[in-house]
Formats: sequence, C-alpha cells, structure tokens
Amino acid sequence: MSHQSTDKAAATLGPQVVELPTRRTKDLALSESRRILPALEISMFIVAVLVPLLLQDYVTVFATRVLILCLFALSFDLVWGYAGILSLGQSLFFGMAGYGVALLSRDFNISSIFVVFPVGALIGFVASLLLAGFLLLGRHPSSIVFVSLGTMTGAYAADRLAGGSSYLGGQNGIPSIQLMTIGPYELNEGSTFYYLALGILVFVYLLSRFLLRSQFGLALAGLRENEYRIGFFGYKAQHLKAVIFAISGAIAGMAGSLYAFHEGFVGTNVLGVVMSTQVVLYVLFGGSGTLVGAIIGTIVIEALSFWLSNSFQDVWPIILGVLLLLVIMFRPAGLVSLLLSERERVGTFGRPGKRGKNDTA
Repeated sequence: MSHQSTDKAAATLGPQVVELPTRRTKDLALSESRRILPALEISMFIVAVLVPLLLQDYVTVFATRVLILCLFALSFDLVWGYAGILSLGQSLFFGMAGYGVALLSRDFNISSIFVVFPVGALIGFVASLLLAGFLLLGRHPSSIVFVSLGTMTGAYAADRLAGGSSYLGGQNGIPSIQLMTIGPYELNEGSTFYYLALGILVFVYLLSRFLLRSQFGLALAGLRENEYRIGFFGYKAQHLKAVIFAISGAIAGMAGSLYAFHEGFVGTNVLGVVMSTQVVLYVLFGGSGTLVGAIIGTIVIEALSFWLSNSFQDVWPIILGVLLLLVIMFRPAGLVSLLLSERERVGTFGRPGKRGKNDTA
C-alpha cells in the first residue's frame, strides 16, 4: 500500500476516532446534569424530615399546612404543566372534599383516616370527572379559554352556594371539626400530623412521577407539545385530558380532606376563586410541568408570606406581589429553572442505554 493511500485511510478514520471520545464526554456530562433532580428531591426530603426536630411546635404546625398545600399544588401542576389545562377552579375539588369530610365528622361522627381520606379522594375524583365530562368531552374540542372560565365558574358557583346554605354553615362555615383518628389514637397538631402529611405527599409525588414516566406520561408530553399531532398516533386528546383532570381532582380531594381536619374548620374560602388563584401562583412561581417546582413554589411563597406578615404587617402583600412579579418577568420557567436544565425540566423518556444509531448526544 502506498503512502498516499495510507494517509487517505488515516484521514478517513481520524475524525471518527476523535469524535467518539467527544460524544462519550457529552454523554457523561449529560448524565451528570441529570443527577441534579434526584439530589434536589433527596435534599428536600431530608430537610423536611428534620423540620419537627429542629423547629418550634408552632412552626411545625405551619409547616404541616404548607405540606398539605404542596399536595394541592401537585394536583394543579398535573393538569396545567402536563396537559395544558388552566383549571382556574381547582379549589372546587379541594373545597368540596373539605366540606364532605367535615359533614362526615359533624353529622355521622366519622373521623377515621381510613374513611375520611378515601372519601375525600372519591369526592374530588367524581366532581372532577363530572366537570370534565361537561367541559372536555363534547362533540368538538374545547378551547383553553372555555375550560378555564368553566372551571372558574364552577368554583364561584360552589362558593356562593356554600355561603348561602344554612346546612353548610353559611359564611361561618363548619367549625370545631373533631380530631382525625387512626384506630384509637387521635392526631393532634404537631409532629405526628406533620409526618402523616409528609408521608402522603411523598407517596403521591412518587406515584405522579411514575405515572408521568409511563406510556401515559409520554402521551401527555405529546399532548403538551402539540395537541393536534398527537391525534395522528391514535390518541384522543380530550380523553387524555379528562383522565388526568380526574386524577388531579382526586389528589386535590385528598389535600382538602387533610386540610379540613388539620385546621379544624372549613369555610367558603377553600372553595372560591381566591384559593384557585393562589395555587396558580404556587406553580407559576416554582415552575410548571416539573412537579418539584410546584412544591418549591408553595414552600417559598408561604414562607415569605409568614415572614413578611410578621416583619412588615402593613405593606407585606405589596412586597410579596413585587417579588412574584420580578420572578415571573425574569424567570418565566420559575425558580426551578435556576437549578435544573431545560432537558431535565422537560423530561426524557425511555432507558438511557437504548439509543438509536442516529441519536446524537
């Protein structure tokens, strides 16, 4: 073989030899970046476990309320961040479950968690499924504006109905709800209720993460990116929306039932548009479509509200509003975008080892 042919072969093989380490380096860098989300989740869990051990009792009570609101925020993130449904009446399912379990306690003396919790989830599931049948499963696809206004109207109507009903306590609500029980034991405010709320939140979070990494989650990702194209793969977009809407309603019902027994009171404020707007801010501030962003947003907003209301009693809502506005202006993807890359926020599907030959790093 001549020297010229040898040089040509080396020139041909040279770029391939150099390119392989480059791709491997990119793959390693990508795999390292994907570890940020698990590390963030584990760190948040460890901190949450230590909260009752390090802080005073009244802070633990406040933190328990925040965990319940985190569960509520997860329900909204599922429909908005993954299915593109702007449910401005998410508090409808939260409040209906709260009122439902409060009536069980008042009229039937039922406070067992083994009854209250499933009933709250069932109320939220049935209510959201019925509303989805009306708003999403029509002959023609529903617009975002129609669904948003429809859910908001439902929450407003429920608020007015509860406020005018003497059976539901009117504007005074249903006070003095008895303590939730596990067998013969009563769950008082404090570390016991806190760890219960934390366990439920972690369970629902992991279940949601598993669901969104399944084939159903892949269909939801396609629905989020392009609703019209997903139909070419045989999926019915409106049916997918109805399913995730019903699941989110069940989670909101769980949160509402826990909230009623933790606070010992349920009123019209848990049904109205104000509560729905609050959960929108949680998810928008933390980052929609990430699950962990909903939790971060809820914790940060509630913690800021708690601190500002004690330090600046007259102007704290203005300060909080300005902070929210600044984050939304300069970080449209939410606070979670400060920690996670776009690839990790959007998510990936499938196993890393099963890439195609034409996939690039």
